[in-house]
Amino acid sequence: MANVAFIGLGVMGYPMAGHLLKKGGHDLTVYNRTFAKAEAWVSEYGAGRAVATPAEAAKNADFVFCCVGNDDDLRQVTLGEDGAFAAVKADAIFIDNTTASADIARELSAAAQKKGFHFIDAPVSGGQAGAENGVLTVMCGGEEAAFKRAEPVIASYAKMVNLIGPAGSGQLTKMVNQIAIAGLVQGLSEALHFAQKANLDIPRVMDTISKGAAQSWQMDNRWETMMNGKFDYGFAVDWMRKDLSICLDEARHNDASLPVAALVDQFYSEVQKMGGSRWDTSSLIARLNAADRKLT
Repeated sequence: MANVAFIGLGVMGYPMAGHLLKKGGHDLTVYNRTFAKAEAWVSEYGAGRAVATPAEAAKNADFVFCCVGNDDDLRQVTLGEDGAFAAVKADAIFIDNTTASADIARELSAAAQKKGFHFIDAPVSGGQAGAENGVLTVMCGGEEAAFKRAEPVIASYAKMVNLIGPAGSGQLTKMVNQIAIAGLVQGLSEALHFAQKANLDIPRVMDTISKGAAQSWQMDNRWETMMNGKFDYGFAVDWMRKDLSICLDEARHNDASLPVAALVDQFYSEVQKMGGSRWDTSSLIARLNAADRKLT
């Protein structure tokens, strides 16, 4: 059992902190920008302590977890006024589950090193359902010794935890993940759209091709809701566009060519204009169906 802090109780962080408490058996101190949310977490889980600042959360913690919105939010809760980095004790480990840029991961790793503690960039994949069920995939960047200490703690909310390389490698791997998902969801959207147009028995088609080379997590978990036009759950389009913007920015730095990712990002902008900012990423099919309606 360890003293653990969790900063950021959004749709991901809230259940992740819960798993650290219930499954991991750790002592939890939680911080959220809206203090009432932290108090609600303590009330729901019947344990832990809510505090008013990131610094107060980090004080005396062996492991400090963080899951916030973007680079700016991350910089604020770490290096800003009352930020956690002012209070993290020597040799503790700061584990950042935010999907952010590789640049800020390297920046915070260097800052942590100067202050005598460790930093691991550890973005996650699996969405809200993965967080709630404690089966996230966690891709990490940092020092191997710190990772080995942190791995069993991270495992409280994960089915896969892996160290990819030095600081920033976790964020770069999350970019690879999002690039792959973008292409898969667009391909599945087009496949379902085509099947509709061909008047095929779509459940039978999906049952058949999901056993072959076309199989994917997206196909297994999203084809039915896509056909039913149900998108009011899951990983929001706004979040996916944020992630793709990080990917495209990094590609400009490393000269990677991402034509499909850039195109899918524009398709998601069309979904946003349709009112789908908070729809699941599988809502790409909605723009194809909307185009159909315009033609009829």
